[in-house]
Amino acid sequence: MGKTWSVALAIGVLGAGALAGVPAGASPGGVRWGPCPADAAAPGLECSTIKVPLDYQDPGGRQIDVAISRLASKNPAQRRGVLLTNPGGPSAGLKFPAELAAAKMPQSVLDSYDLIGFDPRGFGHSTPVTCDLTPEQQAVGNVPPYARNAADVTKRAEQSKAIARQCATSKSAWMLPHVSTADTARDMDRIRAALGQSKISFAGYSWGTYLGAVYTTLFPQRGDRIVLDSNVHPTGWDYANDRLYAQGFDDRFPDFAKFAAAQDATYHLGSTPEQVTAKYFELAARVDKAPVQGIDGATFRMATYGFLFSNAGMPVVAKIWQAINTDGPLPPLPGDGTTPDADNVISGRYYMICADSRWPRSVGTYQATVALDRLRHPMFGAAGANVQPCAFWPEPAEAPVRVGDRGPSNVFMLQNQRDPATPLAGAEQLRKAFGDRARMVTVDAGGHGVYPYVGNQCADTAATSYLTTGRFPDHDLACAAEPE
Repeated sequence: MGKTWSVALAIGVLGAGALAGVPAGASPGGVRWGPCPADAAAPGLECSTIKVPLDYQDPGGRQIDVAISRLASKNPAQRRGVLLTNPGGPSAGLKFPAELAAAKMPQSVLDSYDLIGFDPRGFGHSTPVTCDLTPEQQAVGNVPPYARNAADVTKRAEQSKAIARQCATSKSAWMLPHVSTADTARDMDRIRAALGQSKISFAGYSWGTYLGAVYTTLFPQRGDRIVLDSNVHPTGWDYANDRLYAQGFDDRFPDFAKFAAAQDATYHLGSTPEQVTAKYFELAARVDKAPVQGIDGATFRMATYGFLFSNAGMPVVAKIWQAINTDGPLPPLPGDGTTPDADNVISGRYYMICADSRWPRSVGTYQATVALDRLRHPMFGAAGANVQPCAFWPEPAEAPVRVGDRGPSNVFMLQNQRDPATPLAGAEQLRKAFGDRARMVTVDAGGHGVYPYVGNQCADTAATSYLTTGRFPDHDLACAAEPE
């Protein structure tokens, strides 16, 4: 289980391939639409590519490809523009418009906009990057492994240094300074122009909220209706953001403890939330000493964390725990069986987040922080505080974009109270940075992703109203939990 499950947790269900198809059908700006590549094909979805500058300081220089997609409105009388989308990750987003439609995005929204997806520079069908990662290196993605002690941090630092060296010497190293959130936001503005739009609306999720925040900071007058769902804090995916994963785990875990206690007759993990919490520490200590069926302590903690991104993952977590507890069979790996290009996904994330900000350089700093966060957040703090390859990255090509309150009041934020990946604490910081530019709808729910995933009528109604009518709330809104 260890390596396979770790890779799946690191990259999610993503795909890659070669853009194909004969162009057919044009947008108002001259984009020629045609069939999508096989791994992004979906009913009604069309694809194309545009050229953008590698270096926006030299716009007439080398150009790279950005792959884009369109799920066109079928109601011309109601269509009001385009809604650019991003699923987070950072990862490929070519198929995301169709995925939103499949997730029951309201028909009124699908009628009001052409939904536009794209693979950010470095990913998927856009000009791709690589670090030539081994399968073992691919198995550590968004979150570093849990460090039991200072020696584990030193080990992870050596692994991270090797990854940084591979990225800097790979065949795509020429892109290294230019795969950043700021440059991706500039690509978004090129997409806007290519589609012939004076303004563009945007719906971004997870890391996509930072992308949206950067876009509306760099181009405040070119954003129409901006929706940010499951929000990264205002300085983006930096070391402070990694450390927030521990808070997210603490916020979310009580939901699972309540679930498992209610299902004690099935899983036998404890009849109260307190007993389930004690079982977590018991099993983690057990596999720290001796892996069970290939599951070590880092994998156990990461599996628990990763599958709690949605309520549907709770039975998976319970079955994993049950298998470890009884040495019984492990549950099958969730997913559709597709094999994504893990090297591109994980490499692209390193390129992007390491180019965005400067990370601590000293291994001793990480050792001290891991020790501190292990005490503050004993369930998961020693994972988020561990070392990333960004510690050994070249200096960023430009200073981070400072998100602030200058611009129109058009940023609509959605946030679950108990989001393990992008905790409420970070979202509140972003809300504060935006000032009167933003309103935030907070939902009494757990998991990662609100609209239209949670099915909270209060939040869904507010978001749909904003996208379709432009009705911007007078104040922040707190939505109660939906009855079970």
